[in-house]
Amino acid sequence: MTVDTRSSLLLLQQGDSFFPSGAAVFSWGLETLYEDGLISGADDLESYLEGQIRGRWRPFERAVVAGAHGMAQSLDELAMLDCRVEAQTLAAELRSGSRRAGRAFIGVHRRLATPGAGDYEALIATGQAPGHLGVVQGLIWARLGLDVEAAMLLSAHQLSTAMLGAAIRLGVIGHVAAQEILTRAHDRATAIMQSEPTPGLDQLSAFVPEAEVAVMRHESADSRLFAN
Repeated sequence: MTVDTRSSLLLLQQGDSFFPSGAAVFSWGLETLYEDGLISGADDLESYLEGQIRGRWRPFERAVVAGAHGMAQSLDELAMLDCRVEAQTLAAELRSGSRRAGRAFIGVHRRLATPGAGDYEALIATGQAPGHLGVVQGLIWARLGLDVEAAMLLSAHQLSTAMLGAAIRLGVIGHVAAQEILTRAHDRATAIMQSEPTPGLDQLSAFVPEAEVAVMRHESADSRLFAN
């Protein structure tokens, strides 16, 4: 993958935790597993993140981002894909988390005057589209001029940094360990991209039962730092 200077700067901006993407309020099940004592250190966390990359991002999120990237000029098609993501995300807190993150992300880009952001946000506001994160990412990054490979890898990076950031705030790991895990997560995502074709939208699937059960249980927890 070759990127020009502008694309490189866009990748730095969009992938930076400084960017207000809204992901900081979600742990994607990690908080529950930490409270249960099932994730207590770097090794447990890395295994969990690897499971998310292989079980959710690999067969589902990257396909959604790629599909939305290709549909970026057709908001009606994007809305249909958005509804499919809604239907195929079974856990309620995963659905609501994805919607909240997507809506926060597109709201920032509407304020930045990113092409297409305001129009698609209007569809979300009128209930014509749920606003799931992967769909919004594909739309926005395509309209910003990033190629589809960069968009897919950026989605894997954001998933990884969001989860590692939650782990730091929970006290599971420190910043150096997070960077070590992130480096290996990048390697895994890159290897998947190089060795496996992106699934078609008729092949969407995900198998992350540990995460789904954790977010289901999180909804009834007595005290919560994160939204899921």
